[in-house]
Amino acid sequence: MTDTDGQFDHQAFLKTLTASSGIYQMYDANDKLLYVGKARNLRKRVSSYFRKTGLSLRIASMMRQVASIEVSLTHTETEALLLESNLIKNMKPRFNILMRDDKSYPYIRLTIDQEYPGFTVHRGSRRDKAQYFGPFPSAGAVREMLALLQKTIPVRQCENGFFRNRSRPCLQHQIKRCSAPCVELISKEDYARDIEQAVLFINGQKDTLAESLTMAMEEASARQEFELAAKFRDRISRVRQIQAKQYVSGKQGDFDVIVLVQEEGTTAVGVMIIREGRSLGTKVLFPRFGLEQGEGEMLSAFIAQFYLNRPPARLILLATRLTDTDLLSSALTERAGYRVRFATVQRGDKRRWLASVRMNAEDALRRRLATKSNYRERLNLLVDALDLPVIPERIECIDISHTQGEATVASLVVFGSEGTISSQFRRYNITGITPGDDYAAIHQALSRRFRRMKDEQEKFPDLLLIDGGKGQLASACDALEKLGVRGVITIGVAKGKERKAGWERLYRPGEPVPVMLPPDSPALHLVQVIRDEAHRFAITAHRQQRAKARVTSTLQGIPGIGIKKRQALLKHFGGLQGVERAGVDDLSRVAGINRKLAERIHACLH
Repeated sequence: MTDTDGQFDHQAFLKTLTASSGIYQMYDANDKLLYVGKARNLRKRVSSYFRKTGLSLRIASMMRQVASIEVSLTHTETEALLLESNLIKNMKPRFNILMRDDKSYPYIRLTIDQEYPGFTVHRGSRRDKAQYFGPFPSAGAVREMLALLQKTIPVRQCENGFFRNRSRPCLQHQIKRCSAPCVELISKEDYARDIEQAVLFINGQKDTLAESLTMAMEEASARQEFELAAKFRDRISRVRQIQAKQYVSGKQGDFDVIVLVQEEGTTAVGVMIIREGRSLGTKVLFPRFGLEQGEGEMLSAFIAQFYLNRPPARLILLATRLTDTDLLSSALTERAGYRVRFATVQRGDKRRWLASVRMNAEDALRRRLATKSNYRERLNLLVDALDLPVIPERIECIDISHTQGEATVASLVVFGSEGTISSQFRRYNITGITPGDDYAAIHQALSRRFRRMKDEQEKFPDLLLIDGGKGQLASACDALEKLGVRGVITIGVAKGKERKAGWERLYRPGEPVPVMLPPDSPALHLVQVIRDEAHRFAITAHRQQRAKARVTSTLQGIPGIGIKKRQALLKHFGGLQGVERAGVDDLSRVAGINRKLAERIHACLH
């Protein structure tokens, strides 16, 4: 994404970034990879590179060379970490720190012949009576495992000489990374229990460990030792977080994953390359297709072109069946010199690969549709489609959100000549109306909005969109008329048949027949984008407002979650924070939580 001077337009790019977890790749003008990084929140992390001060010399030098940035979304931050590691190993970006290969393999050593055993890193012979775990591929892997262990179960990791000469606890105890057996702040029996749990952790028996911790937590709670129960709860939460299924590194195998998505007349195709069970990242392309083509036909045409100058994997996973699978398979097999086959997946781990590619393709498509040039073109077409007197420099859209009349919130979003003006978005908590009365809610919100604009002499919008039909439009017009507001073109955007996108009806005041734009009309697509942004903003505000009114538990407001399921979730993940960090697959592993309910929980919490 470059500006008119050919420089990277980071401000426009950052506006399109999502707050999801994932990885980002920075390229120079020659399309050479400079850096790969991971982020829990892509928008915040990438934005930090463009601050005016505080960058190191190395990062500042890199940012002067950045010409483009690509992102790949992941389901969890841990997946982003693994994907980042894979890409660094394979691509060796210039500004990343590359780990060297160790010639001898390290182990984790447990000194079982002591009253208070400890874990240490070990290389060399293994002839003593200690217990060894490994080998690990690198010292970094050992340190990472020990760091995770220390955060989860605070057993000692110091050298024996240091341990024997302590007269008071060290810093590790103060930061709750060690139970201080050196000065006997923990009994031998309790420490032996911790060592057993640590061994389960290192051996990967995390289900058994979680069950053991849950039992210990319940026993401590029954004895009214609530501080001890809280410690076990925190360990459960940590174990469940580490245990989350990862799909960036999986079973051995080479295959490609291809997913096609469409929105507002634009098509994106996401391709993920898997080699030796490791994802090498997702690439999203935007080929041009004829509108009359079906999804299967478009995928066939894309695959034939995509593998024209590159070798295909032996297995290509698709979300949609091709129209000519046998013909395409034979052609690729002949060209590659080995059998190439296609498969559509509906279940199992490979379905998760498809979901990951689809998520990245949809995100890239959303950001592409939000670019300035695309927006300006649609804005001009909207003027023609609605016969507007001038190009609107300011468009506002209002939407109402509530749950059966509870916590009614009105949202107002603002679009300028170059896209969203998020700093001017507004939310209005609606009170004093009959619950569920959208007409009254719109009237109140617009009355408050335009009364303040008149008092502060702010410029009125050129175009005001109302999410709703004739009734909502009439209520909006009545509010403006009572305030004496003139010159604001007001249009109601009613959802189409069966609420299907592309069949929206656009109502003007006093005109009984609505305007119906073609489903592939870029002007209609712009209206949909503005309306959907208002809807998203309203939903977010409503959920926040509803959460304030429910102080017992965030889970209580989710349909289908009763007392037993709420308790099962909290017990399984060790608390609400653990539930919030969990992915859909992790949630569906809890007894009584099917996948549909897990998706609902995840959506409500995020």
